Amino acid sequence: MTTFEGPVRSAAGLVATAGDSWLRAPLPALLVDPGGRVVEMNAAALAVFPEARCGAPLRGTLPDWLADAHGRLVEEAEEPAAEEPADSGEARESAGPLPRGSHKGLSFEAHPTRTSAGDVVWWLVDETDRLLAETALSGERERTAILAEVSTRLLASLNAERCREATVELAARHLADAAVLVAPRTGRRHPLALAVHGGRVGQRLMSLDPADVPGLGEALQGFPPVPSRWIDPGALPAWAVPEGFQGPVGSVVVTPLPGYGVPAGALILLRRGEEAAFDASEEVFARVFAARAGAALSAARLYTEQAKVTDTLMAELLPPTLRHVDGVDFAGGYRASKDTERVGGDFYDIHPGAEPDSETFAVLGDVSGKGLDAAVLTGKIRNTLQALLPMADDHARTLGLLNGALLNGRHTRFASMVLVSVRREDRRARLRLSSAGHPRPLVVRSSGAVEEVATSGTVIGALPDIRVTTAHVDLEPGETCLLFTDGITEARGGPLGDVFFGEERLRAALADCAGMPAEAVVEHVQMLATQWIGENPHDDMALMAVTAPRTAHLAVVEGRTRGRYTP
Repeated sequence: MTTFEGPVRSAAGLVATAGDSWLRAPLPALLVDPGGRVVEMNAAALAVFPEARCGAPLRGTLPDWLADAHGRLVEEAEEPAAEEPADSGEARESAGPLPRGSHKGLSFEAHPTRTSAGDVVWWLVDETDRLLAETALSGERERTAILAEVSTRLLASLNAERCREATVELAARHLADAAVLVAPRTGRRHPLALAVHGGRVGQRLMSLDPADVPGLGEALQGFPPVPSRWIDPGALPAWAVPEGFQGPVGSVVVTPLPGYGVPAGALILLRRGEEAAFDASEEVFARVFAARAGAALSAARLYTEQAKVTDTLMAELLPPTLRHVDGVDFAGGYRASKDTERVGGDFYDIHPGAEPDSETFAVLGDVSGKGLDAAVLTGKIRNTLQALLPMADDHARTLGLLNGALLNGRHTRFASMVLVSVRREDRRARLRLSSAGHPRPLVVRSSGAVEEVATSGTVIGALPDIRVTTAHVDLEPGETCLLFTDGITEARGGPLGDVFFGEERLRAALADCAGMPAEAVVEHVQMLATQWIGENPHDDMALMAVTAPRTAHLAVVEGRTRGRYTP
């Protein structure tokens, strides 16, 4: 800081003591006496304050904030400092924060230097660029924080309605006084989400004409936004102004919500009449906001569409729920190889006969492999078997035709299965079973004895010619025939996790199920197998129990007595 010694009362005195270097300084500098009059100014000060003159009072000529700061500084100088002699003869600087102010769009920070004679030299440092940079930096930090919040909120959910709700709520809070999101048309109507700053978000479906809002039709097609100055706020339709919006609309921005390949909708931002209109930087930020929102909305929409497709296809791949059919109890259980998957290579199905006295056709099988690829083949097998139902009374022919269909396919997988035809005769259930390379079914008698069904055959889809041996089994009331896949017997567990569950344990489990209903048999075996494997990896597991019930569940259908079937 510059220090002046001796009495300085004029430009001549200043030059005599400090030279004329301050007059050539690039910073504006003014010498002001204790009375508040300008003694001298350098060229830089004259450029900033061309109306100022030497000898003129500071107030009224220069900015008031500088005159106020000079008055305070003079008052401080008149109060004797406790730590300094009153006649020290040294220049002193003002304590406290430096005065700041603006003049004709420029911002200054004033640095005073007092002389022993009471005059003050005011050095004005132009901090306009620094303040603008700080303001811009603060604004960018704020916008970055907003975008981070937008990304966190919107990417936290793949639900389309929640994403629309979060988008308008964040837009009304950070960008405008109200926001309206118009999603692409669903059928004949557009989903809308509307929010007012500080209010609740509303959603509805509405038939509307995008041409009612300038630029909305283009935005919904993904074209660049129309400048806000081209939109007449007074021409907005009533649906575009959310309920609870106070006052007239003063400014409107319509911006597209870009998605993955197709637009995710359009965002309408509204400001009240007393608020400042959207400037160019705010419109640019609105487009950046819309890009984040559009990406999240597009991801949510794609997920929703894919989930619907998946659910539709999955409904055809999932095993059916088995109940009572034509006087015979059926029950099934299935567990995929991975807990995160719902389908796999094991399957079962059931087809009631066309007439009350017709056989019920059922199948349980195992496709080589796991996961979705295997599940696709199980769907093909189930559909093929359904098409072959008219000849299902001949198991060998049915399996032969199915074998040909699989051999002609593009895959290289094969399948094993057991076909079962069941008819209720009096209290007894009569079964015909044909195995195609599958583990032999087991029968648990009322006495607890467990028998193996003597059926065998060749796997399907591997060789051009197959052989099949069909076995006949009669079930007395309370007796059960259990069909299972090798995922049950080959389930690894035990202390070290390397021992098969095995057929012996399965037989022992079945022996404990003598006289149980079909559902109880399946649940018991599944529970034991699940406990055996624990957390170990395992193959797909499927079970089907066919039981001759102790009492028949009959219903009258078209004048005939028929067992009730609840799918």
